Amino acid sequence: MITNETFIEQLRDRLTGPLPGREAQFKMGFARRLEELRLNPATPPDAKVACVLNLLHKQEGEWRTLLIQRTLNPRDRHSGQVSFPGGRYEESDGELVNVALREAHEEVGVSPLEVEVLGRLTELYIPVSNFVVHPFVGVLLGPSEFVPQPGEVEAILTPSLSVFSQPESRKMTNLTVGQGVVLKDVPYFEVEGRTVWGATAMIMSEFLELMPVF
Repeated sequence: MITNETFIEQLRDRLTGPLPGREAQFKMGFARRLEELRLNPATPPDAKVACVLNLLHKQEGEWRTLLIQRTLNPRDRHSGQVSFPGGRYEESDGELVNVALREAHEEVGVSPLEVEVLGRLTELYIPVSNFVVHPFVGVLLGPSEFVPQPGEVEAILTPSLSVFSQPESRKMTNLTVGQGVVLKDVPYFEVEGRTVWGATAMIMSEFLELMPVF
């Protein structure tokens, strides 16, 4: 069993090397999404920019990540979904990583000073909302005390990373989204009784190929 320090150092090294990229992400993409991305591999010039943070922390002797379930909002195409903390880039943010840190602070109450950013994963374009998402990976330096943002975050999840590596956690289903649109054969992670799919599942899929065995 590797130590906490070794786990973080190995992960930092892997994040600075060649990334698994889109092929790793596509393993958790559904057919319609993959067709869109393969037909149009280039990100449109008018795409909006967003950043998310895969925040690692040790709790109850296990390495965990942090996910949020967004509150229902008819104006949000990703309303009610489970995702990493994150949001849209603003000019005042400066560097992209600052978006991920700011949103984690706003949505779950984690100070940027308590996060060590280890690196970033491959950007991912989301056609339905015209966002290009830049995922960052960080480790929490302080205590794992999270506070959901009222009106934005319905629930906070802190699943063990080992859950995502278990074959029985990867499943397939049909999902109804938006105005009754049915998506067929959508791969997803089942986490604490919730469905983690779409961009979040694709980002996690790439991360898992980099994650050291612990």
